[in-house]
Amino acid sequence: MESDPSTLLESGLLCNGDKSSSSPSTSTSSSPLIERKQSEVTVHRAKMAYSTLLKQILANLHEVFLGTRLFPLFSAVPFAIVAQAFEPGSAWVFALSLIGLIPLAERVSFLSEQIAYSTGPTVGGLLNATCGNVPELILALLALHNDQIDVLKWSLLGSILSNLLLVLGSSLLCGGLFNMGKERTIDRKQADVSLSLMLFSLICHGLTVIYKHNTSSGESMTASGAVLVFSRSCGILMLVAYAGCLFFQLNTHRQIFLAQEEDESDEEDVPVIGFTSAIIWLLGMTIIIAILSEYIVSTIEAASESWGIPVRFISVILLPIAGNAAEHAGAIIFAFKNKIDITLGVSLGSATQISMFVMPLALIVAWVKGVNMGLDFSHLETASLVMAIFVTAFTLQDEKWHYMKGLVLVLCYIVIGACFFMKDPSA
Repeated sequence: MESDPSTLLESGLLCNGDKSSSSPSTSTSSSPLIERKQSEVTVHRAKMAYSTLLKQILANLHEVFLGTRLFPLFSAVPFAIVAQAFEPGSAWVFALSLIGLIPLAERVSFLSEQIAYSTGPTVGGLLNATCGNVPELILALLALHNDQIDVLKWSLLGSILSNLLLVLGSSLLCGGLFNMGKERTIDRKQADVSLSLMLFSLICHGLTVIYKHNTSSGESMTASGAVLVFSRSCGILMLVAYAGCLFFQLNTHRQIFLAQEEDESDEEDVPVIGFTSAIIWLLGMTIIIAILSEYIVSTIEAASESWGIPVRFISVILLPIAGNAAEHAGAIIFAFKNKIDITLGVSLGSATQISMFVMPLALIVAWVKGVNMGLDFSHLETASLVMAIFVTAFTLQDEKWHYMKGLVLVLCYIVIGACFFMKDPSA
């Protein structure tokens, strides 16, 4: 029985046969077109990825450099490098490097806050304090490398005094005036931990000075060696105490610091830079800080002679003020927001880390390098440290705060600064 072509057409057999017969030619003719379209899609995707990466880099540049009101001070960094190239060792290099260090220190704190979004409030707070002390640590290690032990000790002492008296005092003063009549009570549990460590550090320094000056002149060489042994032993114990504090804060008694975490969680801030980008920027900023710190250490004596200011005053007062710019600004902002517990965590935490970690670490590094560095300060420096710690402890004893307490702390800092500004009679 013959099949009707119309029936075959309706059943699709004829159509399928035509398609099958024409498929080779169709695939052959369309293959270059498909390949061309695929290559265009690949190129388009590559351009989109490149455009996205470029936009991300530009956004990071904007946030890192233009995201702070201190961005005009970044111009001092290239000027310092140029001044060092054409006029090395001058006071201009010191001044420009010191100015350039201010926005860098603030940006390091900002980057550590961005990283803290991925690590949690407690670890982020420790990271913030650690990164905030990066300029002091680098300055100390470079001063040790250049055998400027006095500059090393003075700068670390000045950082402790600055955090305890200037940073905390100005925060209490400004925050108390702004929040007059609605101040919250101070949570002493966190402050007591920091102050107990500071008192332990004070015992180590005080006993070293007493032992050094309690020996007869005939035993000076033996006493000098004994002082070094005692200082290094105290340095190891201070590091052990600081490690115990970290374990206490992060593990066994983490609930003590929950109040601070709850205050921080109230903020509506979101990260503006990714974790990896923040790490890369942080490393870059640290390298630049190291370069400027090298300039500062190598030109501090030239600046002292040019300006007629004692090196001791520059090391104790000027260097810490520039290095603590981030902590200073952050602590005042939190005090304005009536979050005084965070202000205490910033100021006392930074002072504790300098006293219990950076200083003994520099002592151990000096020991490894064969440099005779101890914990012994002069009478003036030791007395300043004693008074700063006790005045701060007394200020916080009643768990209340107001602007008058801040005013007293700031005035104490001015008196100590004036004393260091006077010419050393033994010089």
